[in-house]
Amino acid sequence: MICFRSVKGHKMKKILVTGATGQIGSELTMALRDQFGADNVVAAGHSRQPLPNLQQSGPYCQLDVRDSSALRQLVEDYQIDTIFHLASLLSAVAEEKPQQAWDINMNGLLNVLETARLHDCAVFFPSSIGAFGAGTPAIDTPQDTIQRPSTLYGITKVAGELLCDYYHQRFGVDTRGLRYPGLISNIALPGGGTTDYAVDIFYQAVKNGHYDCFLGADTQLDMMYMPDAIDAAIQLMKTDGHKLHHRNAFNITAMSFTPRQLAAEIQKHLPGFTLAYRIDPVRQTIADSWPRHMDDSAARAEWGWQPRFNLSKMVGDMLDKIALKLSKG
Repeated sequence: MICFRSVKGHKMKKILVTGATGQIGSELTMALRDQFGADNVVAAGHSRQPLPNLQQSGPYCQLDVRDSSALRQLVEDYQIDTIFHLASLLSAVAEEKPQQAWDINMNGLLNVLETARLHDCAVFFPSSIGAFGAGTPAIDTPQDTIQRPSTLYGITKVAGELLCDYYHQRFGVDTRGLRYPGLISNIALPGGGTTDYAVDIFYQAVKNGHYDCFLGADTQLDMMYMPDAIDAAIQLMKTDGHKLHHRNAFNITAMSFTPRQLAAEIQKHLPGFTLAYRIDPVRQTIADSWPRHMDDSAARAEWGWQPRFNLSKMVGDMLDKIALKLSKG
């Protein structure tokens, strides 16, 4: 039996963010609190210490998403109607701890979906360019294409996309998701991803004027500045569900560049900046299996996706924000 609930009328009133202390979660939580009220957005983290503003500006609790009883109790206590499920191990860390990554990434998601089914919650699930593999077209990667990733992280993302689709089709849970490119933030520090160089390079450029990159000079990857990533998640969840043909998950992108190109843009602001390469074979292999540029026309057509930041605008803003941050200690 296939059950469909109406998704058109879903309104976010009480929101739970899992993985709230991570790179996306720490900024998404604050943006949601700005829009929906601080008391209406519950931040749930696990092992990473939360930023002070995250803990002090609204409800915060510790949660292991593998603990289904604790998750359901939290949803009941706060009368949650929407879950942004961000808790996971990222690509490089997942390769070091594949069994733990499967446990957190898959069993955690299953617990969230089951809780959503029982309590009529909508669910946002972030997928990734890691959900593709070497057999996927690397240029203008289609929305619907072959997905045969070679990493544990990518495998959990493909399985997660399918599981979210299943819970929508089978149980009527309002599931939605995005395939994020590499994300660049001036607030949260990197958390073990393959594209982390594109964050760390800015700190090293400002502090030391030099960076040793763990990816090759011409490794082109899709990237996005965090403000666009946050806007996309919230915009997708606000969209009338009847307009969505795809759900889990939409390709989105904003810019595509190599370490060499990023360094050249930084050098426009810091002429003395230098870059060298100390390639990490594990992360280089992962990056080589990912798309260089995704086709995000489905997101643009179905819910009006449009990024605000290109490479030059992002670099200027990152350097300004990080210089200010480091000057304050």
